[in-house]
Amino acid sequence: MKSKKMKHVSVHTALSCDDILCNILLRLPPESVSKLIIVSKRWLHLICSSSFRHSYLSRWRVGFNLLGFIVCNTLYLGRARGGARRPRSEPALPLLSTSREGDDMKFSGVLRQLGYFMDSSNGFLLCGRHPKAYYVWDPVTKQQHKLPRPRVYFEELCMAFIVEDSPEDDICYRVVRAKCESRFDEINNVTIETFSSKTSTWSYSKLKCSSTIALSPWTSGTVIGGVIHWYAAQGNVAIYDPDHHEKHIALVKLPGTFDFDEQVLGESSDGCLQYGWSCKSGLQIWVLEKGFDGYTSLFLSNEHSNVNWSLRYKLNFKIMWRKNPTVATKCTTRSKETEILSFPPQNSESVFIRSGSSILLYDFASQRLEVIQYQGRGSSILWDFSKVVPYYKRAWPHSALCSGNSTT
Repeated sequence: MKSKKMKHVSVHTALSCDDILCNILLRLPPESVSKLIIVSKRWLHLICSSSFRHSYLSRWRVGFNLLGFIVCNTLYLGRARGGARRPRSEPALPLLSTSREGDDMKFSGVLRQLGYFMDSSNGFLLCGRHPKAYYVWDPVTKQQHKLPRPRVYFEELCMAFIVEDSPEDDICYRVVRAKCESRFDEINNVTIETFSSKTSTWSYSKLKCSSTIALSPWTSGTVIGGVIHWYAAQGNVAIYDPDHHEKHIALVKLPGTFDFDEQVLGESSDGCLQYGWSCKSGLQIWVLEKGFDGYTSLFLSNEHSNVNWSLRYKLNFKIMWRKNPTVATKCTTRSKETEILSFPPQNSESVFIRSGSSILLYDFASQRLEVIQYQGRGSSILWDFSKVVPYYKRAWPHSALCSGNSTT
């Protein structure tokens, strides 16, 4: 009886220590940890803290929740004098909501205050109006952060948005503006300006490239592990690591020709860059294989890049529709408007496809096609001039109680 009592006391004592409790929770899978926030305020505070989240995400891969699809009309980005003007009836930042949280965002009016969509990362939104005003919207606090005005003017540019998990701060991010040269001359450098939330300032630098380079304007970079991937001219992808000691930007040739109807970049489930393209007949998905040192050799200007693309999936649209007859009957424009739309985050097994105003999710393993239901007028979107991207938020618990000091 005494030994049982002592064992109970020792367990209670162990769980009363934050370090021991944290060590235990770090060994549990994500689906279990998210349920334990209801045990007590102390457990809620610990699990929702930035230090625990940082430690946990370094060990486990946590999923994402799809909130909807954000529409960005490229006709209005960097609009030249006398260019197309957005009608007042058309919102600057349309959201095709697929969830209750997306509905709340849409009808709260917050999207009207942010300007045009530029990029998103882990639920954070980068919006504004080129080239002066930029805002970062925090999905947890529902607050917007206005960035100071950039120091350098770029007539044409592309962007990148990096949100980093920090054990000290709830939000830590970088915004990169890269100059796009309008002429493909003998230019082997790229001018960039980087904003850091840690310093609250813009910093100017030049990146060197071992060959002629010209980035594609008005595009957003795909960020994988802090490394930025931009589309570049002549069917290339430009790769830049902001944390590498060499201020170098590398070019990698994309597989195949570069005149496909639609092209997308994303992150594969094994952390590699994946590239998808589609034409009228179907689509292909390629993966840029990493070497022993990852992509490090790409940033050494005196070494030739030794990376290879491998074909992961190939899909014929006619066969896809034939195997999904129920979905095919709902998409009457499938014969002429089927194209690749985007990749889900950190996912190699499925891809978003558009057919007319319908958004579909195709799973390569099961060969099943699923219609994604959304709230919004998809028929009013100018698809040829719009970038439609899925808006995801990391599936991690948050609570307003975490700002307090109570741990009872």
